[in-house]
Amino acid sequence: MYVAKVKIGLKKGVTDPEGNNTLKALQLLGFKSIEHVSTERIIRLQVKAARKEEAVAEAEKACRRLLTNPVIHDYKIEVEESK
Repeated sequence: MYVAKVKIGLKKGVTDPEGNNTLKALQLLGFKSIEHVSTERIIRLQVKAARKEEAVAEAEKACRRLLTNPVIHDYKIEVEESK
């Protein structure tokens, strides 16, 4: 059994409304030194696989078919053995 951690973020140049709103709120609260905020999602998948490579392939397939939009998202997959 493996755990795949998928970090999903917006590609460079894609507007991040959540990040922008968070930045505005922080600045209203007096955090003047913070100049940029960006957001990411982390999705953890528990994958039943015999080998790490199979778990990575399954997570890749899930990203391509459902978890991400290739037009606006970048993603990174980290897989480790489940404890």
